[in-house]
Amino acid sequence: MLQNFDERNRNLIVNINGELIHRDKARISPFDSVVQGGDAVWEGLRLYNGRIFKLREHLSRLHASATALSFATRPD
Repeated sequence: MLQNFDERNRNLIVNINGELIHRDKARISPFDSVVQGGDAVWEGLRLYNGRIFKLREHLSRLHASATALSFATRPD
């Protein structure tokens, strides 16, 4: 399903290997193991007034995804 562009996401900042960069500059190699083998999980966070929205729910989903993929280490 193709998503419609949401103007609120125009200036998203992403974390790539510990570096915070604008979404337009976020690049990942097609040879990265995450792309090739699906050996990672991710969870997007939204900030409102400088605070993370529903952090516990995000962390719960992240943990559930890592558990479902049988990762040896998972966020607690």
